[in-house]
Amino acid sequence: MEDEEIEMKDKIVVRGELALVLAVLINSFAVAVTVYAGLGISPVSSFPYAVSLVFPFLTLGTWTYLFQGVLVIMLMVLRKRFVPSYLFSFFFGKLLDVFGAWLPCLPYSWGWRIFYFVASCPVIALGIALSNRCKLPIIPTDLFARDLAEIIKKPYPKVKTT
Repeated sequence: MEDEEIEMKDKIVVRGELALVLAVLINSFAVAVTVYAGLGISPVSSFPYAVSLVFPFLTLGTWTYLFQGVLVIMLMVLRKRFVPSYLFSFFFGKLLDVFGAWLPCLPYSWGWRIFYFVASCPVIALGIALSNRCKLPIIPTDLFARDLAEIIKKPYPKVKTT
């Protein structure tokens, strides 16, 4: 019994709220770096990014807001109720613009661009892992898959992959 208590005291516990804040910061930074590298994009941001290229009068962050807004509205329609906690997930789009605004100060040669892209991939993976573990509202693209799985009573991994 005493050994179990010692093990529990030695374990680091990160609260869901902290994991969510870290995930949103990490993901928005890594996606902004990936866009800056010009060598690819995170799947979660591919649609808003493509639209921002076709209609550049709005920023990637704004198109992300609009896309995520549609997903949130769809979820609330499917749930048949307003879910205020969904609104927290919009920080991702704003942070894309914040990080994107200062990234042009960084070097932009091919070597650096490859470095940015390669470095951003594991950072995005870490952010996604944190966001999936926090069990709190995450970016709407992940919220959509998670809550849709709950609504249609299917396993989250299957809905997310589909």
